[in-house]
Amino acid sequence: MAPQQDHYKAPARWLHWLVALLVLGMLPVGFLMVQEGLSRPFQNALFLMHKNTGVIVMLLVAARIFYRWRNPPPPLPNNLPLWQKRVSAWTHGVLYGLIVLMPVSGYVRVRTGGFPIEMLDAIGIGTLLPKSDAIANAAKSLHYLGAWALAVVVGLHVAAALQHALIKRDGIFQRMWPARD
Repeated sequence: MAPQQDHYKAPARWLHWLVALLVLGMLPVGFLMVQEGLSRPFQNALFLMHKNTGVIVMLLVAARIFYRWRNPPPPLPNNLPLWQKRVSAWTHGVLYGLIVLMPVSGYVRVRTGGFPIEMLDAIGIGTLLPKSDAIANAAKSLHYLGAWALAVVVGLHVAAALQHALIKRDGIFQRMWPARD
C-alpha cells in the first residue's frame, strides 16, 4: 500500500495559486471599474481587462474542478480539531461555489447586456445568450453581491492560511505552497 500524501500535488497547487492571483487582482479592479469619476478610457481598459481575465479564470476553474474530481485532496492531519476540519470544508465549498459563480454571472451580465467579450469574440465564440436587460440586471446584482462574498471568504481563507503558516506552524499552509515536488 502506497504511503498517504500529506500535500497537494503540483498541478493542484499551481492551479490554486494561478486562480488566487487572478482573483486577488480582479477583485479590486472590479470594484474600481464601476466607480464614478474615472476617465472613460481608463474605465474601458479596466472593463476590458476584467472581462478577459474572467474568461481565463473560468477556464482555469473548470480545469481545477476537473483535476480535483480526478485527484482528491490529501486528508487533513488527524490532530486538527474537528471544528477546524468542518470550517475548512465549508470554506472551500463556498470558495469553489463563488469562483464558479463569478465568471458565470459576469458572462451572463455582459452577454445579455449586449456587450462584447473581446477574447471570446476574437476566437469566434459569439454570444450564447439573447440580449435581456432583466437578466443582465439580475446577473449584475448577483455578480456584485458575489464579489463582496468572495472578498470576505477569501479574507477568511487568507487569514486562516497565515495563522497556520506564521502562528501555528503546523504544516497546513505548506500543503498548498508551490515549493514542493
